[in-house]
Amino acid sequence: MMRRLLSVWHARNLEFVRDRGALLFTLVVPIGVIIGMGVIFGGAPRPLFKVGVLSDPATPAQHAFLQERYFQFVHESAEQPAVRAVARNQLDLLLDLRSSIPRYWVNPDSPKGYIAEKLLLQTDARAQRAAVTGKPVRYVDWLFPGILGMNMMFSCLFGVGYVVLRYRKSGFLKRLHATPLSAFEFLSAQVLSRLGLTLLVTLILYVGVGSIIHFESVGSIALLALVGVLGALSMIAFGLIIAARFSSEELVGGLLNLLTWPMMLLSGIWFSLEGSPRWLQFTAGLLPLTHVLDAARAVSLDGAGMASIAPDLVYLTATTLLFLVLGAWSFRWRIE
Repeated sequence: MMRRLLSVWHARNLEFVRDRGALLFTLVVPIGVIIGMGVIFGGAPRPLFKVGVLSDPATPAQHAFLQERYFQFVHESAEQPAVRAVARNQLDLLLDLRSSIPRYWVNPDSPKGYIAEKLLLQTDARAQRAAVTGKPVRYVDWLFPGILGMNMMFSCLFGVGYVVLRYRKSGFLKRLHATPLSAFEFLSAQVLSRLGLTLLVTLILYVGVGSIIHFESVGSIALLALVGVLGALSMIAFGLIIAARFSSEELVGGLLNLLTWPMMLLSGIWFSLEGSPRWLQFTAGLLPLTHVLDAARAVSLDGAGMASIAPDLVYLTATTLLFLVLGAWSFRWRIE
């Protein structure tokens, strides 16, 4: 029995080592994640608070509060967008130093804003509090679209990737190849099938969890649904690029993780990238989930219309078509 066990063990090890793609990604993905997180979160201690500063561009801002530790001070050029960022918990506090008596805006429902306000008043008791325009947004209201988007991302990428991989390994795709079905038609059917399932699950979560946390969308539900449809299509087609070509479970799993980790960290699921380096914001802008969440939050929290989120919708539509074409072009029916 031990000899048989060792023989199977040895065979499995050889199978894994000879699968160079799987072996490479088993080593590369963890290293890449560690390096990426080190670049994003490394360096000096991360600031605990993010404060926007309105000041005269020609004169450097001078105030004792700006010397506080563990604060990230972000220069803001316009007042109204910055005040909206405070209402949406993207900034913990906004400080206006353009006059002799400082003014500040804070979200009364923000715990971090409460602490930042106390520290500001301890530094300068003259600072005057200004009313936040618009209804302040709770953190859970800001987070809720991110959680739905994350669930959609996993459902789209892994739900399609492993299904097509299983079809290929079982020989089902080989039999389909003998029919008049084209690669584009097969992939389109997979996209539509996963789209229906993803939207149904998202709708159930939106209604069920939303009723528990009393989440209310101030924008158009139909427009929010359109964002969900285009976002799901883009991410499903994104996953099909991986599933269309490879036949190794380890390699497909590694590649899918390689796609999901950047979106989890950079697309704004948990926190805003307000004040982050330009290159980081540019990288985040290339990810489909970033445009899904930006558009969904603009509609649900700010009541944005079609014109405001049109660039996000155009990007999601373009990436869907691009990913489908690339997937159909690289599609492989059988294991070679």
